[in-house]
Amino acid sequence: MNAALAAAAATLVGVRFRLHGRDPATGLDCVGLVAEAMRRAGAEPVVPEGYRLRTASVAGLLPIAAANGFTPVDQAVDGDLLLAMVNPVQPHLLVRVPGGFIHAHAGLGRVTFLPGSAPWPLVGGWRVPLPKLPDRT
Repeated sequence: MNAALAAAAATLVGVRFRLHGRDPATGLDCVGLVAEAMRRAGAEPVVPEGYRLRTASVAGLLPIAAANGFTPVDQAVDGDLLLAMVNPVQPHLLVRVPGGFIHAHAGLGRVTFLPGSAPWPLVGGWRVPLPKLPDRT
């Protein structure tokens, strides 16, 4: 379990949604949410720029996953990233957290907690490498 990423994502609930948003002060989209959660958990993400909101293929996203060192997973646990297709041409990233998911919801206009199971088909999942934090004991 990647508790640090799950906890970092939870701190962003309520942040305004903004397409291509990368700053919680002005708004985040799903990619910005993942990048900011990674930063807050101590990582330095490689963030895509200029991507399209709608695409029928997720192939263009895979190099970004590789650039960040994401490890594909078959069974996601809390703190993993999931890629869903909210419709046939719209991929969407979610962070799995205890009891559900954190994601940037365009319709609600903010980052939100989605309880339970994802309502969309899941087409990929990754574990995010985070730096080891110093032992404080």
